Amino acid sequence: MNPEIDIYLSQGCMRCEFGGTPQCKVHNWTEELNLLRMIILDCGLNEELKWGVPCYTWHNKNVAIMSAFREYCALSFFKGSLLKDPERILDKPGENSQAGRLIKFTNIQQIIEKEPELKAFIHEAIELEKEGREVKFKTVNEYAVPEELQHKLDEEPVLRQAFEALTPGRQKGYLIYFSQPKQSKTRETRIEKCIPRILEGKGLHDH
Repeated sequence: MNPEIDIYLSQGCMRCEFGGTPQCKVHNWTEELNLLRMIILDCGLNEELKWGVPCYTWHNKNVAIMSAFREYCALSFFKGSLLKDPERILDKPGENSQAGRLIKFTNIQQIIEKEPELKAFIHEAIELEKEGREVKFKTVNEYAVPEELQHKLDEEPVLRQAFEALTPGRQKGYLIYFSQPKQSKTRETRIEKCIPRILEGKGLHDH
């Protein structure tokens, strides 16, 4: 057991102003996080503190991470998309998440009932690392280009050149962002607002 995780469980991740105070969200899930910790360690993973939260590794490979949120605590698997999940227990952290998967808990009983499944997931995740399995991420060419963006690129060669000059990661970020709204008008508005950034060679979140 890593003493740094003891500090996390008593004070939080210290990444916001509530760290070390009774308002820290870690305190909402003390019992649940302690039980998750015992289950994970029982499977033979190494315990480390990364990004301010408990991370569990196998031979320096990240396998799982334990987190506290306002409305739930969670056990997340870095390569969760490769895990067998016939009962659909695992959730995507976000709509466009390709690799990570998590299990949310809102009370201790849920963890107790799911302990066999959790250990099965953990052991399978370890086997993935032993086998050297990797998640195959979609390339930028596999993302659909919204019709509204395609029109702009066709109409403005300078914009097309600037967009194609962006790194694949920046292109992907824009494609996901532009595709999210259901209404065409909203997609057009997003595109218009981002055109200056694209022309400057910046990504969606670049300063």
